[in-house]
Amino acid sequence: MSSLNRTQNSDPPTSSIRAAAYVRMSTEHQQYSTENQLDTIRAYASENDLEIVRVYTDAGKSGLSLDGRDALQRLLGDIESRSANFTIVLVYDVSRWGRFQDPDVSASYEVRCRQAGVAIEYCAEQFRNDGSLSSAIVKQVKRSMAAEYSRELSVKVFAGQSRLIGLGFRQGGPAGYGLRRQLVDQHGNLKTVLEHGEQKSLQTDRVVLVPGPESEQRIVREIYRMFVEEGRAEREVAQILNERGQLPSPGHRWTRGAIHQILVNEKYAGHNVWNKTSGKLNERRVSNPEALWVRADNAFPALVEPLLFNAAQLIIQSRTKHLTDDQILDALRGLLARKGYLSGLLIDEEEECPSSSTFRSRFGSLLRSYSLIGYTPARDYAYIEANQRLRELYPQVLTSTIQRIQEVGAQVEVEESTQLLWISQEVRASIVLCRCQELPSGSLRWKIRFDAGLSPDLTIAVRMQPGELEARDYYVFPAMDQFAPKIRLAEANARELELYRFDTLDILSTLTRRVALPGAA
Repeated sequence: MSSLNRTQNSDPPTSSIRAAAYVRMSTEHQQYSTENQLDTIRAYASENDLEIVRVYTDAGKSGLSLDGRDALQRLLGDIESRSANFTIVLVYDVSRWGRFQDPDVSASYEVRCRQAGVAIEYCAEQFRNDGSLSSAIVKQVKRSMAAEYSRELSVKVFAGQSRLIGLGFRQGGPAGYGLRRQLVDQHGNLKTVLEHGEQKSLQTDRVVLVPGPESEQRIVREIYRMFVEEGRAEREVAQILNERGQLPSPGHRWTRGAIHQILVNEKYAGHNVWNKTSGKLNERRVSNPEALWVRADNAFPALVEPLLFNAAQLIIQSRTKHLTDDQILDALRGLLARKGYLSGLLIDEEEECPSSSTFRSRFGSLLRSYSLIGYTPARDYAYIEANQRLRELYPQVLTSTIQRIQEVGAQVEVEESTQLLWISQEVRASIVLCRCQELPSGSLRWKIRFDAGLSPDLTIAVRMQPGELEARDYYVFPAMDQFAPKIRLAEANARELELYRFDTLDILSTLTRRVALPGAA
């Protein structure tokens, strides 16, 4: 713990220096609870003759953005308005400002406080925040590590969620009209049905989809019947239901887009499909190509017979089969000209435009459809697409690694929350997939980012080939040899780095093999 070196007067101080405390907790770190943070901050204040006059608390708030962090916004507002009755802010550590993907954002909050005459002191760090070059360097490294922790954790959480989808469990989001969410305990026993807005209370419980009220089920089947057997368009089906008073919920009316979503959503045929869209680390949500979807067919009872569901899909697809690619893209250009932007929901509500699923089917993804008409959203999605491919590959690499270790007789468990491998109850290993970056010169580069926040004993870095479709080679680093939070690799590297490189994962089997020791003489 750092401490203050204030000038000591011969006479005892007449009063303590007034300070405020800022604490934040997200659901990812129980050991960093607000109570634990405050215990450390209070001990620090006592040791350094500081009087805590106010505590600002953001409990259960993500550190990825400022949105929703009311306490931090109040703290900054009080300081910058000069209404604060303190001159120091005590923070547990650097990461409590946030795990922003741009480390400069975290730094900016400290700068704003200093510019208003309020100092920042970190109570659990091993350095003094005294403005020296060394403290500036350490803080920047810790900010970058905090951001990287979120990125790596995101990949591992995705792998865990993908596994649960394959087992037939629902991953977030409302059930949808005609369906309900039901809890399942860790032994597979059915529990209560969740009402709208209710969440599970036990971490070990899972959620499955079950049929909703019979009245809603009848309307879902009626939507399919009118569309398939009577040949009615989505907007016409919506109008009929609204005129009958069969509304989706009090105060809401059926729309073309709502009917279309029921007709194309595979959950009504009993299939569990996930990752159609994604928005990692507070980024804008994007539509993913079908190759990246995670699915489990026949995961729960279907509301619509397979024959009727498939017939609806054929009708929807046939509506645009006779249209050329140019005609479909012209419709998209017209919508863009009228609205000024594009989204899947906007496309589905437009009568004269093919549905968003049509663009995904014809061109591979909505993003590629946008690029074909010269529409570029306000960011570069190349990095996201590469990461999507890595997330898709991660479960395969994890499974093959476990199999190789088990082949030599070792036991392997996977920590569900972190996806770390727990080998023979002795070694914890992290698998990191490294995206291949091609420079303008044609040279290839990879970045290995270590899981510093999870403290694994081994880090297995998988260097991917260009395109992120297959592994190139592997680097296996023991924790004691991880001398930096990240390493940048070229196609050929220094000898001290090449010592850790292997063409296959056989070395991992060797490292984890149990060897019988001869008895003492």
